[in-house]
Amino acid sequence: MLIDATAVPADRGGVGRYVDSLVAALDVAGADITVVCQPRDVQLYAELAPRSRVVGAAESTATRTARLTWEQTTLPRLVRRLGVDVVHSPHYTMPLASRAASVVTLHDATFFTDAVLHSSVKARFFRAWTATALSRASVCVVPSAATAEELARVTRVRGAQVEIIQHGVDEERFHPPSPEEIRAARDAVGLGDTPYVAFLGALEPRKNVPALIRGFALAVADRPEPPALVLAGQPGWDRQVENALDAVPHRLRVIRAGYLPFGTLAGFLGGADLVAYPSLGEGFGLPVLEAMASGACVLTTRRLALPEVGGDAVAYCGVGAGDVAAALSELLDDPMRRASLAEAAQRRAKDFSWATSAERHREAYDRAFHRHRTREM
Repeated sequence: MLIDATAVPADRGGVGRYVDSLVAALDVAGADITVVCQPRDVQLYAELAPRSRVVGAAESTATRTARLTWEQTTLPRLVRRLGVDVVHSPHYTMPLASRAASVVTLHDATFFTDAVLHSSVKARFFRAWTATALSRASVCVVPSAATAEELARVTRVRGAQVEIIQHGVDEERFHPPSPEEIRAARDAVGLGDTPYVAFLGALEPRKNVPALIRGFALAVADRPEPPALVLAGQPGWDRQVENALDAVPHRLRVIRAGYLPFGTLAGFLGGADLVAYPSLGEGFGLPVLEAMASGACVLTTRRLALPEVGGDAVAYCGVGAGDVAAALSELLDDPMRRASLAEAAQRRAKDFSWATSAERHREAYDRAFHRHRTREM
């Protein structure tokens, strides 16, 4: 198998953590894989997958246009030269000219169902590639039943082989943190000893961060010692977050922490009074699972796949600022419930394993190979 990791950005978001963790788990399981990545990631994948072959893309793949050109022209030649049987493209697009069996991961259907939450260019691009993958790939992998159901509902493609394979959680990185890890995360954010509500994710419209900011302000405005709200993640593509921040009363503290290094995430999530993730829709919801594994009390929504991850181990709210405010107030006023949910979350997080996900991916690779060979006969 060849896994094309060239779409993984330097700052690892959900897709990057998916690819990195899957590669590592496949390598531990003894799978025969080749990882193709950007030159900056060669050393990283050599460490994550020491038993596997790691190849740096010789041409520039730094921009989306350059990467797509490389994927459609150079990658098929590399596949032939290496004698690869199956190509796994883990982020919607795939090499159309490759003669190998193809597996494509489709992370969510929101480019169809909630296109206004994405830039128009991005929405059109990923809608087109999702339809192409469903019609051309040997197997498409999705991370949740919700995503599979939404794709079946909103696309016209029928007969595609879709495999539901949930993500796992990296227990080495995401675990109930030590006091030292919590202190290091606080220092990295500049919190001191202030209690805080945490958010982890890109500050884009789909994550509903403006409603979180407004809901937080409503929930804590009258508290004599209000917690801070810490937003960790890369900026989005619109000004809604800035507009919401401008309306926050000056006595309340909202910190834009930006991208936090992996080493601080367990301390950041597990050290919070609670983690709020009021997303408008997720194909899976990896930050929710990572917060659960870190021993956090989590507040999220019932949109799309999030209940598949949270189950009964998280608190739920609606997506409006008033809904978020009410739920935050209830949880901040009830430390016993927060502790109970945090305990339940840790237990439930253990049901999500990258080893299990890797085994399911290997089964999908086998099915893709046999389906592809049958098509060619």
